[in-house]
Amino acid sequence: MKLSIVLSTHAAQFEAVAFKGDFEANIAKIAGYGYDGVELAIRDPKLVNPDQLEKVAGKHKLVVPAIGTGQAWGEEGLSFTSDNPNARRAAIERIKRHIPLAAQFNAVVILGLIRGITPEGQSHEQSMEYLVQALQECSAAAAPHGVRYALEPLNRYETDLIHTVADGLDLIERVGAGNFGLLLDTFHMNIEEPSIEASIHTCGNRIFHFHVADSNRWPPGAGHLDFKRILETLFKTGYDGFVSGEFMPIPDADTGAQRAIEYLRGL
Repeated sequence: MKLSIVLSTHAAQFEAVAFKGDFEANIAKIAGYGYDGVELAIRDPKLVNPDQLEKVAGKHKLVVPAIGTGQAWGEEGLSFTSDNPNARRAAIERIKRHIPLAAQFNAVVILGLIRGITPEGQSHEQSMEYLVQALQECSAAAAPHGVRYALEPLNRYETDLIHTVADGLDLIERVGAGNFGLLLDTFHMNIEEPSIEASIHTCGNRIFHFHVADSNRWPPGAGHLDFKRILETLFKTGYDGFVSGEFMPIPDADTGAQRAIEYLRGL
């Protein structure tokens, strides 16, 4: 089992990221706790030096399996489904700018809240049309570079667009791109899926990345989810990617990261 944890390269408002800022110091700590990789949350690729990121991660023998993009929504309000065409275009171009960075690291690009939410006065159907068009354009741009996108089904309290594996698989059919799949997150699945294990099984080889947090969004082992069964089901699908921690820094970032890896390794 290859384990990673989320690190934001800059300060961010999103709470379910254990480590933020002070890149090199956090990379050293993450490697010291025994993680195999680090998932990077990057609002704008222009804000980072890819070669420097690669050098620091490589120095500590950490793989970068995925790049998170949600801060473009959280910090700037960019989304694929905005009723403002300039915001939609900016979101698409931002996600396309992640392609060279993702290709350099052989990393999956995560699409979470960059999808946005349906604005007042806009129909859900219109939002879905905008979403499909954006995903088709981004996937087509990424394919020649071998880059994959993974959209994360999110719970109903965060967006009205794509809550479940079934929703995500329908979206995959509409987008029709081989390099577009899903990121499954146990926190969101606990809210939306009738059975986490059944949904993982159904998703099968369309799982491009996997997030873990317990039922309360604390580190794994702090809630009521059966991670032994969940991870057994995941690996039975043939998934050989990373299991990445995205959880609240409870009681603090360092303790949470240590408890998570101790618990998961213990399984």
